[in-house]
Amino acid sequence: MNTNNINLHEYTHEREVKWWQTAVVYQIYPRSFQDSDGDGIGDLRGIINRIDYLKMLGITAIWLSPVYKSPNDDNGYDISDYQDIMDEFGTMADMEELLAKANEAGIRIIMDLVVNHTSDEHKWFVESRKGRDNPYRDYYIWRDPVNGDVPNDLGSIFSGPAWEWDEASGQYYLHLFSKRQPDLNWENPNVRQEVYDMMNFWLDKGVGGFRMDVIDLIGKIPDQGITGNGPKLHEYLQEMNQATFGAHDVLTVGETWGATPDIAKLYSDPARQELSMVFQFEHVSLDQQEGKDKWDLKPLDITELKRVLSKWQTSLGDQGWNSLFWNNHDLPRIVSRWGNDKQYHEQSAKLFAILLHMMKGTPYIYQGEEIGMTNYPISSIDEVEDIESINMYHDRLSKGYAADDILASINAKGRDNARTPMQWDDQTQAGFTTGTPWLHVNPNHTTINVKQNLANPDSIFHTYRRLIKLRQDHPILVWGDYELLEDTAKEVFAYYRHYEGETWLVVANMSEQEHVFSVDKDTAEVVISNYNRTRVEVRQLTLKPYEAFAVKL
Repeated sequence: MNTNNINLHEYTHEREVKWWQTAVVYQIYPRSFQDSDGDGIGDLRGIINRIDYLKMLGITAIWLSPVYKSPNDDNGYDISDYQDIMDEFGTMADMEELLAKANEAGIRIIMDLVVNHTSDEHKWFVESRKGRDNPYRDYYIWRDPVNGDVPNDLGSIFSGPAWEWDEASGQYYLHLFSKRQPDLNWENPNVRQEVYDMMNFWLDKGVGGFRMDVIDLIGKIPDQGITGNGPKLHEYLQEMNQATFGAHDVLTVGETWGATPDIAKLYSDPARQELSMVFQFEHVSLDQQEGKDKWDLKPLDITELKRVLSKWQTSLGDQGWNSLFWNNHDLPRIVSRWGNDKQYHEQSAKLFAILLHMMKGTPYIYQGEEIGMTNYPISSIDEVEDIESINMYHDRLSKGYAADDILASINAKGRDNARTPMQWDDQTQAGFTTGTPWLHVNPNHTTINVKQNLANPDSIFHTYRRLIKLRQDHPILVWGDYELLEDTAKEVFAYYRHYEGETWLVVANMSEQEHVFSVDKDTAEVVISNYNRTRVEVRQLTLKPYEAFAVKL
């Protein structure tokens, strides 16, 4: 495997180096990336046709959102066959060609592993609901009614109760997400073995690892109301490691919404033989009200953002590894969320790139982030595709919320924001499809698109490209210690990276106001800047709106 010309010997220094520690991962949401056949839905052939673009960007791995067979109740996160490909996306032959073409370009494919639940159309569940004596009954979580009602008050993450009544067999089944996504019963060893066999099927095909969807839920004990971080969770993950990927040189990253640094170490301490790293979401929860859910908005407190990200940078030590991200398929676009996607669109998009990619950990880029794609505000629920947003809308409407307020929450946090089609050029449908796209294209594709970014050497795309190259060329970005500068304006996020006698300073003004910044150092050589500075006088400097740079001291 081409490791993008990294000389790993320079990095070793008596530590075992993994390829994913020097990697940059690009997430593709296949439905919205590139349509090759005009049906309005992105597909595997479309991704194959764009491998050269991703190679030019310089990424090391693709995290592929689910491409398995699915009825698409939750856009592929409801899987009906783990060992087949969704018809809209192509065939297994296409999948094998994608693996081969990516491999030739030095890019590994990380599969999305969704094993907390399946689709209700999966053959296991079709069998399971045939009756209480069916051998597949115990593959899922069935319970008798309590006093003629649901077994307990567990709620679905997609609104409403987490229990669905099955008339035919006279029991409820558990679904922490949509009622068409029944939860697997991980206490059943047969379920675990089926999952491990499936994982080995994909490892044998040459995948580069797994991103594990809501993996912190598989240890649930529903009768006790325990969903996340159940007592057997880590036992299951260690068993999974032994039975599947432990013998392979792959990246594994767990989606863990409730993780603290101490919990993250349980997953990612190499000595425990579980996962490479986790996605923690503490930083992306900072603009929701305390004790409420993600739809209850509040302004971002930049002091809190600095505190949270710095805590994760420093507290894992050698017992864990950070994933670095602002965006994914479930989150709104960062440039619209915490930046300024109008007057300072380019500056704030580059600021978030510089701030994140200079930190310690493995950076993840979500498709379109590298060209500064923005949220797409809607004015009616009829424009929404996402099941989570639709369910929430009707749930809140029934509770007396004003429709305008609910739509404001969807425009801020709805998942469709991330899922609008990739903006390749300024043509009709943004070069995504020759047909009618499954989800509306953002009208700003005429000015924000790949073609325009590639033509401008100072574009957002080329900033990401430079950041990726810096990580490949400079061990300080991979291994350097992190130190927050405390004595700055509230809106200024600044930190040092230290490694083997070398120090870099990263400064980001996360506001539209100018701010004075100073440290007791000499004029410094700029490594990267979103205002094209080449040297800065760090003893006394006025930061421009949304200015960000990194310098060697």
